[in-house]
This record gives sequence, C-alpha cells and structure tokens, in this order.
Amino acid sequence: MERVRAALYLDFDNVFSALIRQDPDVAVQFAEEPGAWLSRLTTSLTVEGPRRWLILRCYMNPGGWVPHPDPASGLQRLYYSRFRPFFVNAGFEVIDCPRLTHTKNAADIRMVVDAVDALADSVTYDEFVIASGDSDMTPLLVRLRRSDRRTTIVSPADAALAFTSIADRLITSQELLELVQGEPVESEEVPAAGPGEPEVEASYEQFRDLVTWRFTAAPGPLNLASLAHDLRRQLGTGVDSSNWFGFGGFVRALESLRLPYAKFSNHFVWDDSRHGPPESTGAAGPAPDSVVRLSAPLGLPRLPREMWPPVYRALAEYAASHHFNLTEATRWARDLLAEQGVDVSRSAIAFVTRGTAFGGAPLYRQPAPDAEEIATAFADNVLNRADAAAIALTDEECAEVRSWLGAPDPKA
Repeated sequence: MERVRAALYLDFDNVFSALIRQDPDVAVQFAEEPGAWLSRLTTSLTVEGPRRWLILRCYMNPGGWVPHPDPASGLQRLYYSRFRPFFVNAGFEVIDCPRLTHTKNAADIRMVVDAVDALADSVTYDEFVIASGDSDMTPLLVRLRRSDRRTTIVSPADAALAFTSIADRLITSQELLELVQGEPVESEEVPAAGPGEPEVEASYEQFRDLVTWRFTAAPGPLNLASLAHDLRRQLGTGVDSSNWFGFGGFVRALESLRLPYAKFSNHFVWDDSRHGPPESTGAAGPAPDSVVRLSAPLGLPRLPREMWPPVYRALAEYAASHHFNLTEATRWARDLLAEQGVDVSRSAIAFVTRGTAFGGAPLYRQPAPDAEEIATAFADNVLNRADAAAIALTDEECAEVRSWLGAPDPKA
C-alpha cells in the first residue's frame, strides 16, 4: 500500500501537561519514548493508509515545567527541557517557543504559520497531524480542509466540538496512551472503508434481523444501553470497529432501520402503537434540559441517571486496589460494571476519569479518592467546562446537573 505523506506538529506543552494530570507514569513514557509511539502511529489510527513522516516538529517552551509527580524524587518541578534530547533522537525538529506572556507561549502561532507554509511547498503533504487540544487551532483545520488535505487531531483532553468536528480523525487521550504503552488501540472511530463493503452489509442485515425481532417481541420500552450490550455480545466487536456500520453510533444505526412506530427518548426505544412512553412504566425519565444542552458541546456521555454512581464506585474500587494506569482502569471498570449488569463503554468511563483528574481528584492520588469525591470532581469539571464554553446555567440548573450526575450538592 502506498504510504501517505504526512506532517506532524506537536504542541508539547499542551499535550504533556494534559496527559500528566491523567496518568503521570504514561505521560513521562510519552515524553521519554517518542520514537516508540511515533512508530506505532505510522500504521495505527490512520485516515487513508500508513503514514510516511516528512515533517516532524515538536514545539516546546524550554523553560516550561509542571509540578513533579513523584514526591520521592526530592524535586519540586519537572522541566520540559529534560525531554528535549529524546525528541531530537527520535527525528523531531524541536522548535523552542519561550513564553511570551504569563500564560501563553508562541507554540500555537508557530504551528499555524509552519503548517500554512507547508501548503505552499513543492511537496504535497496528504495528511496533517495536529497534536494539540487547543481550540485556537480551529481556523488552521478549516484552512487545511479547504486545501483538500486530510487532518488528524491528537487531543490530550476533551477538546471543543467545533475543533474536533472539522478533523477527519480524532485520536483521544485514551488512544494516545494505548499507543504509548504499546497496547492494542480500541478505537471507536469510523474506519476509512465505506459502509458498502460486503462484510459490513452482511453484519448490518444480521443487526436488522436481531433488532426487528427484539423490537417486535418487546412487552414494553427497551433500554438502549441494555439493548446495545446484548447486540455487542451477539454480533461481536465488529459493531465497535465499524462504529455501528458507519452510522456513527448505536442510536443512529437503530434509526436507519426505520422501525414502524418507533419512538426514542434519551435512553429508551418503544413501539408507540403498543407501548406507553417509558415514564409511564416506572422507568427513569428523560434527562433534564440543562443536561441535554451540555451533551453535544461537551461530549457528555448520555448515561441514565442511575448509571453514574456505579461508574464512580467502580473507579473508586480500582483506585483503592491498583497502582493507577488509565488504560487498565477503564478496561477494569468496564468489565466490573458488565459483571454487575451495567453496560457502560470504555470511552464513557475514560471521559469520567479525565473529568475527575481535571476536577481535582485524580485516581492516582494518595490516598485514593472515594466514590463521592470522584462524583464531586467530575461534576465540577463538567460545570467548569460548560462555563468555559459560554453555556449559561442558572444556580438551579447547576444543581440539576449535579443531581443528574449523582454528585452531592456542595451547598447542602
């Protein structure tokens, strides 16, 4: 297969500082072994085929630092300059970007200028890989798309939807950490192949038959999470690798079936000619408007109210009994929850884990946070991100969001 000519622009300060707040051990591994994860990225999480790296640039503030994650080291600060030789040895061109103001260095503007200059090169770069969670990069992605270039974002945290939606592929922090550790990447992205492939069509027909049978035989509304869990076990992991047959999600795949009289809420599907809405059956009601308004802009997982506390308890149990590793934590918690009959995806658990870390209660903390601390930190992060995204919420709506997420009211 012909290799894709690719250019990688890495905002080291942005990526490393975000990763170290989630998993310090793997963040340091990312900075000390760039050659290893770069080699894996050559053939993993691709858009059109394996990459041939023509440009490798790492933008770093030579005086930048984060608080040292290891108290036993006796050092208060971990300086970015320590990692400079590792990137040089891995073939990166390291661009020094000293701080221009108290909070801002020149990395983002340098990356933009260099990427736009590359468009005018005599060599045509097929794919631009932008490793940064800074939504200031959005105009750059618009410019690259206008020039018909493929774009991949490596986001170390939960980036803004306006930023990630423009790219052809998003590599999440979970996937990045799996790359760093050399683990199989469990991607939820839609593969490059289209939905017209024979093997996808055959699976889709099986999916249609199973759903139609379940829907026709159901005595009442079907819980979407439980239905998705059952279908995964019957159809295999192909539904995830194809991102539900190229439709981008389970509910969209269900909607494509055009089931007669089908009605959907946030968490249920039912036959409107035979069933009452889920609220009348005693099931949990739909998410309040304040939660719905946060779902798309923040990427908030659409879990029912009753599913949030089990996630917090599972993560608290992991943190209390294991040396923390983010990829292991999400896998372990997912499997524990499945044993308890709670179907939650790894991506949803990873979202909670990241939010907890950025909310001030990282799972690697000693002593480990309990379930209530995890819930509080996660809700704090969700509301802080909503404020940063200019989503106006009243005090009553904030309390409503905390209640839905299973977090205690700080004013109580």
